[in-house]
Amino acid sequence: MLIVQEKLTRGELSKISGNFFTDMIKGVVDVKKEILAIDAELHADLEAFLLEKGSAQQDLWGINLYPELLGEDFIEFDSMINIRPSQNNKSRTVEDEAAREIIRKIVRAKIDE
Repeated sequence: MLIVQEKLTRGELSKISGNFFTDMIKGVVDVKKEILAIDAELHADLEAFLLEKGSAQQDLWGINLYPELLGEDFIEFDSMINIRPSQNNKSRTVEDEAAREIIRKIVRAKIDE
């Protein structure tokens, strides 16, 4: 597990994707602190990692990154940690478009397109 500090290239991201999955990397974004954590088997592991670093659970959203895909296909807003009826998110998908846009912005800041 790592917090992306410096911008990663797609090539570097592709190498990381082989650690747990062949074509995908799980990530969790802290939308308040603008942090991206990647590289774990489960989103819940990344969530726990960020909680230990001081993130608040309501600010964390799970995503999947596909380094070989471009545009809208690069980020998938799907994770079990996203199911939060208390925040009006009743599915695995990040349902709020404003939250999705914040996540896209953070990912673009951390990963070269």
